[in-house]
Amino acid sequence: MVDGVGSHRDCSLNFRSKFNGGRLGVLARRDFRRFYIGYSTSLLGTALSSVAIAFAVLSNGGTPTGLGVVFAANIVPMVAFMPGGGALADRLGRRPVMLAADGGRCAAQGVLAAALYLGHPRLWLFVAAALVVGAGNAFFQPALAGLPVQLAPRGRLGDANALLAVARPAAQVAGPALAGILIAAAGPATAVAADAASYAVSAAALALLRFPAVSPPRSRSLRSDLAEGWAEFSAHPWLWAVTVQFALFNLLTWGPYLVLGPVLARAYLGGARAWGTILACYGGGAVLGGLLALGRRPRRPLVVASLATLGYPLPPLALALHLPAAAVAAGALLAGLGSALSGALSSTVEQQRIPAQALSRVGAFNLVGAYALGPVAFIAAGPAAAAVGAGPVLGFGAAWAACGTLAVLAVPAVRSMTWLDTG
Repeated sequence: MVDGVGSHRDCSLNFRSKFNGGRLGVLARRDFRRFYIGYSTSLLGTALSSVAIAFAVLSNGGTPTGLGVVFAANIVPMVAFMPGGGALADRLGRRPVMLAADGGRCAAQGVLAAALYLGHPRLWLFVAAALVVGAGNAFFQPALAGLPVQLAPRGRLGDANALLAVARPAAQVAGPALAGILIAAAGPATAVAADAASYAVSAAALALLRFPAVSPPRSRSLRSDLAEGWAEFSAHPWLWAVTVQFALFNLLTWGPYLVLGPVLARAYLGGARAWGTILACYGGGAVLGGLLALGRRPRRPLVVASLATLGYPLPPLALALHLPAAAVAAGALLAGLGSALSGALSSTVEQQRIPAQALSRVGAFNLVGAYALGPVAFIAAGPAAAAVGAGPVLGFGAAWAACGTLAVLAVPAVRSMTWLDTG
């Protein structure tokens, strides 16, 4: 018996040693593991509620235009408040800002769920909830950009970012399927209530974290914090080059793809089921890309990250050429894989090269660049397709995406950037 117990203990210690030293070793760190569970739960809740809210708006007499207003109400505060959110996160600490954001989002979704349980809320309540959730996102996301440096050792930042890159697409794949079951069984209100509960789980996980605080900047005002953050952001050509790339990519490629993709899917691919499969393949590819990033430490990380974005043109190009659904889905899978791989590597480079006390502000400017032109893309895609056709719009977007990648690769600072392996 003693030998058996000793043998079991040796095997357990050996397993833990391999786990700690492997690609998932960052999950052995208590703080990162707690945060990851809470964050993944909130992402799943968001995926649930996005489907539920769409059905709730339409079933309460809303129109597609009204639904578009609700979606826009989620984006506008993100663009407006993200720079301030990043400055506050660097000044006050990332966890307090994220806790406040989770609390506000939990309250907004809880009120909306209660209103759905009680009757048929008007459109303004959906818009108000979307505004509060969008404002919460504006404060949470920049803080998240700098949090990994407090939760993971520098030598594990790549693995931490890879796992974070897996969480969102995994939720986007699982969320709609679970939402369909939950809405059919208990109605949209229950799915929205589940989202509120998921923010509570995220807040609880954040409250349990124990890590050293990053020293706040010693500037005199929030305005000077923003100025310092902008100076840090603009001082790195590789960073603003990638930001400009994705701002124009979202305007000219991905926004039109998301608007016109369902139109072409309905026209020649068989409708919603085909489009749902294509979106699921993108999410599945992103999960694979995040897993592929685990343990990867390329010598030229931004070169690899940029090359990975060459998957983006594939699904819009396949639609522009009226290729079969299988070809579009394969392109979407490769685009998702490249997206997660590129995002994980780029985030790690930022965390290696940007001072910890400025990461949230720099991340905010980066995110604003990504989101700012999104509403324009959604509004302009339809008229552009009406003028010249959906195929040419998507074909131009695919060509632009490829050219954008090549332009970024032409930046010397991108090509010369090396991985800092700090152990």
